[in-house]
Amino acid sequence: MGRGRAKAKQTKVARELKYNSPNMDLDRLKADLGVNGTTTRSSTAEGDDPNADDEYDDDEYSAYLADDDD
Repeated sequence: MGRGRAKAKQTKVARELKYNSPNMDLDRLKADLGVNGTTTRSSTAEGDDPNADDEYDDDEYSAYLADDDD
């Protein structure tokens, strides 16, 4: 017994976190992360081959393996 007040406090805090977003300074966050907003790098940029380090390239049976990308 006696857990009612603690549980009510936890519920109140959880509701505040769920429904009220904290004030966030996005400009400061960008500065901290070093983002200048003009350069973005794609994960598949020109020259990047996602299959370049495929461990099965030299295997004679690699043609029979199922692709995981399908």
